[in-house]
Amino acid sequence: MAGVGVGPFNLSLAALADGLRGLRTVFFDQRPRFSWHPGLMIEGATLQVPFLADLVSLTDPSSPWSFLSFLRAQGRLFPFYFAERFHIERAEYDAYCRWVSAGLAGGEGADSGGLLFGHQVDAVRWNGEQRLFELDFTQLDPVTGEAAALGRRWARNVSLGIGTAPYVPEALRPLADTPTVPVIHSADYLDHRERLLAAGHITVIGSGQSGAEVFLDLLRNRPCGREGLHWLTRSAAFAPMEYSKLGLEHFTPDYTRYFHGLPERVRDALLARQGQLHKAIDHGTLAAIHDELYHRTCQGGWPDAVLTPGVSVRTAGRIGRTQVELHLDHAEQGERTRLRTDAVVLATGYRERAHDGLLSALDPYVRRDAAGRPRVDERYRMVLDPEVTGALYVQNAERHTHGVGAPDLGMAAHRSAVILDSLTGGEAYALPGRTAFTTFGLRAGQQGRVRPGGGPGAGSGSAGMPTGYAGYAGFAGRRTAVPGPRPDAGAVTGGVTGAPGADTGAGGEGQPDGGELREGGGRTVPLIREP
Repeated sequence: MAGVGVGPFNLSLAALADGLRGLRTVFFDQRPRFSWHPGLMIEGATLQVPFLADLVSLTDPSSPWSFLSFLRAQGRLFPFYFAERFHIERAEYDAYCRWVSAGLAGGEGADSGGLLFGHQVDAVRWNGEQRLFELDFTQLDPVTGEAAALGRRWARNVSLGIGTAPYVPEALRPLADTPTVPVIHSADYLDHRERLLAAGHITVIGSGQSGAEVFLDLLRNRPCGREGLHWLTRSAAFAPMEYSKLGLEHFTPDYTRYFHGLPERVRDALLARQGQLHKAIDHGTLAAIHDELYHRTCQGGWPDAVLTPGVSVRTAGRIGRTQVELHLDHAEQGERTRLRTDAVVLATGYRERAHDGLLSALDPYVRRDAAGRPRVDERYRMVLDPEVTGALYVQNAERHTHGVGAPDLGMAAHRSAVILDSLTGGEAYALPGRTAFTTFGLRAGQQGRVRPGGGPGAGSGSAGMPTGYAGYAGFAGRRTAVPGPRPDAGAVTGGVTGAPGADTGAGGEGQPDGGELREGGGRTVPLIREP
C-alpha cells in the first residue's frame, strides 16, 4: 500500500500497519517533516478530544505507538498521571505525532522505513496490464524545496490522506493577497501574530474553535480599555459545542455505519443540521473569554471589544494602503453597515483538499453520486470501475458518505483498522461489534457467526476465517495475519527508477464485493451497495 500525505490519519494507518506480516507500505509527504497545524499552536490550546484519541489506542492500546508509550519514552508518565489531564495540549499532540513519525521513518529527517518526507506525489494512475497503481513523484530539496529528482513507485493499493485546506470566502479572497494590510487565515495565525498585535484594530471573522482561540489570545494580549477588537460570525450565536455523552455517540463506528446506509439526500440534509457537533466552541474556551472580558470591567468601564453574531460579510475592499472596509449584513435586523479595520483574521474553516488533479488519470474509473462526489463504500474505498482491481482508500474525504466523524481524531484508529482488515482480507485487528448505547434507526445490525470460544478474539485457529488465511496469532487487539496461499495484499514494488516487479497479484481486489465486514463480538455488518 502507498499512502499519499502524512497527516494524523495516514500516520495512524502507518502506525497500525507497522509489524503486520505480509504487508509492505510506503507513505509520501511533500513537507520536509511532520507538522500539524503549526499556525494554531497557541499556548495552552488543547485538543477537543481525550488523549485516548491518539493514533492507535482506540483500536490497539498495547501498541508501541500509543500516546502513553510516548510519555514513557519521554520519562513523563508520572507527571502526566499527577497532572490528571484528559485533554492534552495541541502542541503536545503534535510532539507525539512527530515522535511516531520519526520512529516509523527510522529517525528524524530520515528517508528509511515507511515514511518518505520531501516527496511530492504528482499523479496517480492505474496500470491495467500490471494491475498496479503508478505513483509519479518529485523528490524535493530539503533546504530550497525545489525539485531535485523525479521517480515512480507502484502499489496494489493507495490511501489518500492529503487533508484539508484553509477556506477563504469569495468576498475576502482579493484581500487575502494584499501585502500592506494583514488579512490572514487563522491557520497562519502564529506566523503573523506580532504584526496583528501591532495593528490599531483587529477583526476576527468566524465562530468555530479556531476563531474563539484567536480572539481570546488577542484579547489577553491587548491593553485594557484599548482592545480594539471585533468578533463577527454569521452564526446565530457564539454557540457551545455539543459535548453531552450521548451526543458524542455521533462520533462512533455505530453512527458511521448508520449514516452510510442512509439515502444520499438524507445524508446531505443531516450534515447541514449538525454544525454544533463539530463547528462550535468548547465550553471552556467560551468561559475563558467571558472571564477575561468580565475581569476587564472590574477596572471600570467596558472593554473595547464588540462581539456580534448573525452578521455576514457581503463584500470587502481596501481603504488606502493601511485599512480594509467590510460591508456587513445582519440577517435578523435586515440592516447593513460598514466596518473599517486594520487587520482581519479569517477563522472561516477548512474544505477538503481538491484531488482532481492528482487523480485526473483515474477520473474515468471513479463512480460518483448525484452531486458529482466520489462514492465511498463502507470500508472507505472509493468506488471504482471493476476493471481497477486495486483499492483506493480515502481518509477525511468521505464526510458526505460517512458523516461528521470523518475529520474527527477519535475515529482515526478505527478507520485505519477497517482499512487494514480490508487490505489483508481478514482481521488484522479485532474491532468491537458495538460502540454506542444509542441505537440509530429501527433496523439493528444482523447477528453474525460467533468465533470459536464464544467471545471477541477467542480462538486462534482458522475456523470461520477468510479463505486463504491459515490462522491468526498474537494479542486479540493486534492480530498478525499468517498468510496461506492467497497473495500478499499490499506490496509496493519497484524503485525510484526501476520497473514494476513481477508479483502483480491484485490482493484483495479492493472493490465492493457485496460481502460483509465481520467485527469482534460476533456481529456481521452487511456491506451496502449504493445505487
